[in-house]
Amino acid sequence: MDTATDPTLLTLSTPVTLALAIVALWLGVRLNLWTGVLHRYNVPPGVSGGLAVSGLVALTEVLTQLDIRFDLQLRDLLLIVFFSTIGLSAQLRQLIEGGRALALLFGLAVVLLVFQNLAGTLMAWLSGQSPLYGLVGGSISLAGGHGTALTWGQLFEDHFGLSDARTLGMTFATFGLILGGLVGAPVGAWLIRRHGLAPGGTEPRVASLAPGTAPSYLIDMNSLLQAVLLIALCFALGSWMYEGLGEMGIRVPAFLTAMLLGIALSNGLALLRRPIDPAPIQLASDLSLQLFLGMSLISLPLFSLQDAIGLIGLVLVIQAIVITLLTVFVVYPLLGRDYDAACISGGFIGMGLGATPVGIANINTLTSRFGASPKAYLVIPLLGAFLIDIANATLIQLLLGSGWFS
Repeated sequence: MDTATDPTLLTLSTPVTLALAIVALWLGVRLNLWTGVLHRYNVPPGVSGGLAVSGLVALTEVLTQLDIRFDLQLRDLLLIVFFSTIGLSAQLRQLIEGGRALALLFGLAVVLLVFQNLAGTLMAWLSGQSPLYGLVGGSISLAGGHGTALTWGQLFEDHFGLSDARTLGMTFATFGLILGGLVGAPVGAWLIRRHGLAPGGTEPRVASLAPGTAPSYLIDMNSLLQAVLLIALCFALGSWMYEGLGEMGIRVPAFLTAMLLGIALSNGLALLRRPIDPAPIQLASDLSLQLFLGMSLISLPLFSLQDAIGLIGLVLVIQAIVITLLTVFVVYPLLGRDYDAACISGGFIGMGLGATPVGIANINTLTSRFGASPKAYLVIPLLGAFLIDIANATLIQLLLGSGWFS
């Protein structure tokens, strides 16, 4: 092979990656204000700005023959920070109220997984491909995300001879992440406007957000230090819990233990009559989530995915239609047709097409504009943390064992 034409690898350091993510967020806010469609349908600024920056990165790669990579270690830490703040903001009363919605949404998530695999398998059959490709283009890559796509893709390559299963799975997961942000929040905003919904019986967000302005926070140094300490404890104690569960053979996402520790700390302090100032927690939550989403979007390898347009795009459009119809006509009505149901619906689409952080970003976009929804912030993370992964793995095993995909 002539290596003279091979692209030169350029790895951007953590500070550069962080700076580009901030630029993407600023750009996303401006794009949403300048573009009426983006603003009206509440597309997360991390998605609109992140896609713009990733497009510029792809163009740079084409013009300079560079292979640009990003150092994403900080992104993974930001995800743990975000879920720590979710736990620190949770109260037992809200957890109890969200229990029924969580159980119901879990059942609906199983229905979604079935429909995703049916749609993917049908498209594979119509195109004359192995039905296994339908699973890769179904719940494995969409509801499962990149990690699940890599895991099952390796298995499909080793045991079923699908040589490109991992690449295909990563492609579906990547475009699913984009679609989750482009579809979820607009659907939630449409439900809110169509039915004239408003928050009811919930505490207002700490941030004061008017159209076209940024959130503002009133924070004193002691409250900020308390928030940093509590988040650090969620990191440390959550890490010990994660390692302990791993030694027992129990595999859970690292961010789940941090969130559980946050719930324990916040409610423990409430019992001791030492409430937590919500302002710095909310600031840390918004900042970590937006930076996580920005880093995720700017690092999308758009140039390497250029050959994936076509049948894959058609499959994803079908999947987006499936989850939207299921959400509007089943999920939203069964959850009560109220404001919380609309916010959860936006998060459900983001999680079902992309990943849990995309679902949370959709909720964050909706609540920033229309008002708080503590139930949505609890139900979607708990569902996406491990429940949907357990259901997804079980369903895939059942389908593979049924003989239909042999």
